[in-house]
Amino acid sequence: MQSVVRKCTGVRADFPVLRCVRALAGAALLWLSQPAAAVEPLPVREVAAGVYVFHGVTAEQDEHNHGAISNLGFIVGSRCVAVIDSGGSPMVGEALLASVRAITPLPVCYVINTHVHPDHVLGNQAFLGEKPEFVGHAKLPLALAARGRNYIEAAERMMGAAGRGLQLVAPTRTVSDEDTLDIGDRVLRLRAWPTAHTDNDLTVLDERSSTLFTGDLLFVGHMPVVDGKLVGWIAVTDELARMKVTHVVSGHGDAGDAWREAFDKQGNYLRALYAQTRAAIRDGVRLSRAVETVGRDQIDNWALSGLFHRRNVTAAYAELEWED
Repeated sequence: MQSVVRKCTGVRADFPVLRCVRALAGAALLWLSQPAAAVEPLPVREVAAGVYVFHGVTAEQDEHNHGAISNLGFIVGSRCVAVIDSGGSPMVGEALLASVRAITPLPVCYVINTHVHPDHVLGNQAFLGEKPEFVGHAKLPLALAARGRNYIEAAERMMGAAGRGLQLVAPTRTVSDEDTLDIGDRVLRLRAWPTAHTDNDLTVLDERSSTLFTGDLLFVGHMPVVDGKLVGWIAVTDELARMKVTHVVSGHGDAGDAWREAFDKQGNYLRALYAQTRAAIRDGVRLSRAVETVGRDQIDNWALSGLFHRRNVTAAYAELEWED
């Protein structure tokens, strides 16, 4: 597995990007099959100088993937390391920390959570020994308090041993607008967004490499999941797509250089969901019928649509039913 990572991070002409993506996906599946007793580092790829990313599998959390279903990363400065999202279980968080240690002995000074969902925050406790600042949106503490018990119960039910002994770790530093973190010769710019995918979305821009971590404000392959406001997410998607950055790390999937096209595809889905839900409401279609008819032309474009599309229609219907 580590040889695959070295080939992909070494920018070899005989190891193309598409092959890297496929090889890393295979390496991720290999990691997921390892015995729990060994802390095997996650297979990470260096997407820009000093910026490392693990691409999670596109699946629902379960006892086989241990919650390693979202993209996680870390950025290495001259003073310390910033981790961006920690995974869906302490086991995944420990493997991510092992990946950091395979790259650098520098301490982890920040663990940044892009939003509240369990596949991004339940690995936080693995980093407690590093004594970092845990950073999140100003609304993240309330969201964790409201949802935390359900997340823990679901993790125990769905992931077995990997979901036991969970400890929620809330942010010790919050962002209500913008903030900057200096990790040594490297400045990270954090931005808290209005309600979109959730009401606590945070992006991280590494100014040195022009790399933007979007969290789940961008889905690639995996169907987008509406847990905030559909109208707000459409606006945020458009704004993010216009940003002048070089690299984009989505919350799920990997767009590579085609990240603008990925934003367009997501925007098309969200707009179709909006337009067709509005039309259903206008025509007096009940919710029970709308979840079966709205967006049927869109679902084949996405993985896991069977899990999330009806939920998205329900959320859109509730939001738009009383729209002026």
